[in-house]
This record gives sequence, C-alpha cells and structure tokens, in this order.
Amino acid sequence: MGDANGSDANGLPAVNTISLTAPFGWLAGAWRDLWQAPVVFLAYGLVVAFLGAAIALGLAFTGLAFWAVALAAGFIFIAPMMAMGIYEGGRMLEASKRPTLVRVAFVRAAFRRDVAFLGLALLIIFGIWLELALITAGLAASRIYPTLDAFIQFATTTPAGHTMLIWGTAIGGILAWLTFSLVVVSAPMLLDSRRDIFTATVTSVRCVAKNTLPMLIWAAIIATLILASLATGFFALIVVIPWLGLASWRAYRALVV
Repeated sequence: MGDANGSDANGLPAVNTISLTAPFGWLAGAWRDLWQAPVVFLAYGLVVAFLGAAIALGLAFTGLAFWAVALAAGFIFIAPMMAMGIYEGGRMLEASKRPTLVRVAFVRAAFRRDVAFLGLALLIIFGIWLELALITAGLAASRIYPTLDAFIQFATTTPAGHTMLIWGTAIGGILAWLTFSLVVVSAPMLLDSRRDIFTATVTSVRCVAKNTLPMLIWAAIIATLILASLATGFFALIVVIPWLGLASWRAYRALVV
C-alpha cells in the first residue's frame, strides 16, 4: 500500500500494475506528443542518428566490420541515456509547456552525480557486451572479416555463422533484459532531483518484476524498433528515438505513483 505521497512502507515510490496493452497506449500517446513539437524532437533524433551512423560507417570503411556490427547491436544498451533530452521534452509537454531545442539539448537535471553513475553503469554493461560479442565471434570464425559484406555473408550463410548468431542473440538478450530492468524507469526518473540512483534503479526493477509480461512486450517493442532502425542505416532513428523517448516518459509516469 502507498501513502498519500505515493510511497510504500519502505519509503520507495509505489508501483502501479498495468495492463498487457499499456505499451501500445504509450506508443500512441507518444506519437501525438512527437507532432506537438516535431522540429525539436526530429532535430534531436537527427543528431543521434547521425552520430551513430558516422561511428558505424567509419568502422566499417576502415576494415573493422565486426566492431561496426557489434557497436550497432549494442546501441540498445546506451540508447536510454541518449534520450534524456526527449524525456525532458515529455515532461514539459505534460506540464503544458512547449519544448525548445535549448531545453532538450541541455537538460540541467541531467548534469548531476546520480545521472553520471547511471551512464557509467550503462557504459560498463556496453563494454561487457562488446567483450562477449568478441569472444563469441572469435570462437565461431576462423579468420577476421574486414568488410561488412563478408562478415554478413559469413554470419548468414555458414553453420559457424549461424551458431555465432544464436549464441550472440541469447547472450545479448539476457544482458539486454537485465539492463532494461535497471534503466527502463530509472533514466527518466532521475530527471527528478529528489531521486537518487539507488531509489531509481530499485524502483525500475520493482516495476519490471510487478509487471513482467507487459514489460516483456515493451522491451520487445523497443528492441524491434531500434534494430529495424539500424537496418535502415540508422536513418529511421530520426523518428524512432524521439518516439520511444516520449513513450518511455509516459511509461515512467504510468508505472510510478
């Protein structure tokens, strides 16, 4: 039971129970939010998409095809922190304020220790993912594939490549789910200066534990949209990043009292 301030008996924020269809409602509401300030949100998405594409293409064109693929696949681990400006835009819309480029590009609440700790944790997880991907690829491949076409051909047309994809997907999926549980609520929640990293991450895990099936659906939607966007050469991220960011803000507001 929560008290009048929305806290449980331990002083942590109370957590709501949501329906299986709630994630689709977040997406629908976020789509409407996106078009209330399209220039601001799409400009933000353009910057994220450009940076991601520039890094991936730079690696691919310098004979580091594996690292380009690994970094692209691991994008999902760092995406929550790259959407802090979108969360701020969602908060402003909720308060009936109009988001501006300056406010979403320089989020004052994001420049504090607890947000830095969360970002550092995600970078560590991202590093672990890269190491695991390297080990998986090293065990499956007998040589280095310098070009993206050669690596993709190996991964999709050979038994060893199929084994690599299966193990990579399984390991990445487990790591992504753990990351999702820690960050799905904590990232937008840390825009509230009253919340610390412990409260935010524990609340995020509690939200996932209490609503496992709906949150599995939400995680699958996020992963599908991001991976599909990467398949377009990062181009679709221009829309997907602000859309998912606004939906994530709605998810936080629906899950936490």
